Amino acid sequence: MTTTLITNIASLVTNDPSQGDGTPLGLIQDAAVVLDDERVAWVGPTSKAPSADESYDAAGRAAIPGFVDSHSHLVFAGDRTQEFNARMSGRAYEAGGIRTTVAATRAATDAALEANLTHYLEEALRQGTTTFETKSGYGLNTEDESRALRIAAKHTDEVTFLGAHIVSPDYAEDPAAYVDLVTGEMLDACAPHARWIDVFCEKGAFDGDQARAILTAGKAKGLHPRIHANQLSYGPGVRLAVELDAASADHCTHLTDADVDALANSSTVATLLPGAEFSTRAEWPDARRLLDAGATVALSTDCNPGSSFTSSVPFCIALAVRDMGMTPDEAIWSATAGGAAALRRTDVGRVTAGARADLALLNAPSHVHLAYRPGVPLVGEVWRKGVRVA
Repeated sequence: MTTTLITNIASLVTNDPSQGDGTPLGLIQDAAVVLDDERVAWVGPTSKAPSADESYDAAGRAAIPGFVDSHSHLVFAGDRTQEFNARMSGRAYEAGGIRTTVAATRAATDAALEANLTHYLEEALRQGTTTFETKSGYGLNTEDESRALRIAAKHTDEVTFLGAHIVSPDYAEDPAAYVDLVTGEMLDACAPHARWIDVFCEKGAFDGDQARAILTAGKAKGLHPRIHANQLSYGPGVRLAVELDAASADHCTHLTDADVDALANSSTVATLLPGAEFSTRAEWPDARRLLDAGATVALSTDCNPGSSFTSSVPFCIALAVRDMGMTPDEAIWSATAGGAAALRRTDVGRVTAGARADLALLNAPSHVHLAYRPGVPLVGEVWRKGVRVA
């Protein structure tokens, strides 16, 4: 085991309010970090840094925790370029949306699906993402849902069973039978490969009663709930999430006062996904309203081939600051510690003693540049589990 001292960090986001300036970011100027194998051993001002086996000069750059992307859909095949082009051009488009991706995913080999997954994971890693969640949801039958989860589980512990993405085209005339499949045979096959269970609770997908049945069945199998909630319209998703102690309610675009109060008085994180609004020209979630009410907010990419084909957390940070009422400090916290909270993790999303040694060095003197210089590839180096990986 070798210790590494990283010095000459212009500003370090720790997400520990007991550090540095005492804000939620725990910002330390002229900082240093000691990494001991896969963990952070020490953080503080450079002037007080202990010795280590090796040293590394950050050259006056800012450092932040590795991003925690708590919502993505990365096990898929094909893309939906024509659909996006039509939407952005104001033209009607009659292709099958999610069903198009389902058909391509079912037809793909395991090797092709895994190659696609690793491609986007490497893309995300280069942009600072060191922890990610990903879902099934493009198989919609027992065989393809379970193989998607097996493939995902080779690359992350944060795997989510989303057999309830939409009603499978195989059951278009009998949604109740599909719910029975998801809560029965499909769940039995998928539960051993997942940590979480998710459902798209929305008009045209699954209603509140169906979503409750699916999430409750998942809990009985040891999977913890998360939910796609209130993306396209007002509905029961957010309050169902709170009722079932879901780790997160994701999207949260159309919220009543009761929804906001429920989130603010629960441990359920409101995960906002601005890439989806950007890519569909939809109404932005009101992050300011949630934050002012006291809700915990996470930012994530929702990377998927249909409605948010971005793996860039920095891009989502810039959108959140520009269009969702967040400050740069709030956005960076939500993309790191907030994402960790949405996964109920305390070992990632922060740079503190005992945390996993995940951090990104920015080609900038401050984390604020992530919103200040949108679209610029500011992530210069990435360390994951104490190893420089990008």
